[in-house]
Amino acid sequence: MTATQTITQARPQSRKVTAPRRPRRLMRYVRRIPVWLVVTVLLIVVLYPQLWMILGSFKTQTEFFENPTWALPETLTLDNYVAALTRGNVAINYRNSLLVTIPSVALIILLGVAAGYVLEVMIWKGRRKVLLFILAGIMVPGQMILVPLFTVYFRLGLTNSLWPLILTYTAMGIPLTTFLMAAYFRSVPREIFEAATMDGASPLRSFFVIALPLMKNSMLTIGLVQFFSVFNDLLIALTFTTKPDLATIQVGLLSLSDEYGSTQYGPLFAAISINIVVLLVVFVFLNKKIMAGLAAGSLKG
Repeated sequence: MTATQTITQARPQSRKVTAPRRPRRLMRYVRRIPVWLVVTVLLIVVLYPQLWMILGSFKTQTEFFENPTWALPETLTLDNYVAALTRGNVAINYRNSLLVTIPSVALIILLGVAAGYVLEVMIWKGRRKVLLFILAGIMVPGQMILVPLFTVYFRLGLTNSLWPLILTYTAMGIPLTTFLMAAYFRSVPREIFEAATMDGASPLRSFFVIALPLMKNSMLTIGLVQFFSVFNDLLIALTFTTKPDLATIQVGLLSLSDEYGSTQYGPLFAAISINIVVLLVVFVFLNKKIMAGLAAGSLKG
């Protein structure tokens, strides 16, 4: 009887403990409603202009002036995209942007990783002062050096090529890349490089065999940041491009206005849509690698 009484007395107590679970779950959902509303508003603010621009790329010039702004296109044709790629020279502009961006980013990453390795892993006198001297380049505004650089490139005979853009982007990207790579190398245990040195590896061999594989995610993250920065630049590209055939995509978007200054909105929206969608696809597919590279420098080995 004593055991039976204890069981019967324990049952209602257990019911009293499990009863408030539903209200607690309901309260959790209620507390999350403001967060969901904020996220929904942010998504609308971010995605609506892009959706409006993509839909506008299918409209004719008449639809832009006669129909409301939020109206859908009457027909879905690719005439604006064809006009942007042919008359607007968007295909040539994309080629120029890639010819400028890929070598610039490759040089920035190679020189930045090498500088970070020399300044952080190798021990030599005065390396801290050299690092501060390189970081001083971040504080120099790019607008201050455009005119002197243009004069130098003109005297060297480089103005009729893409070399001024490549050299300028490389020089402006090295200071920030060096600073970030030095921080990433600081998170790697120094014992790894010391063990390689004791095994007979030279500093150059340690750089290519150990440093570069360890910095793979970091190089990808910094490379994407520099890629977007170079690819989306307008000021430097507009300063150093002396011919329409050398214009990058950002400069080419300015050429979609005729000689009277009236903007052709359909081809312009089509060119912008091509530019943004390509960059968005690249970012979405490499998002995990970017996050892994950003977290790599925050861990101390």
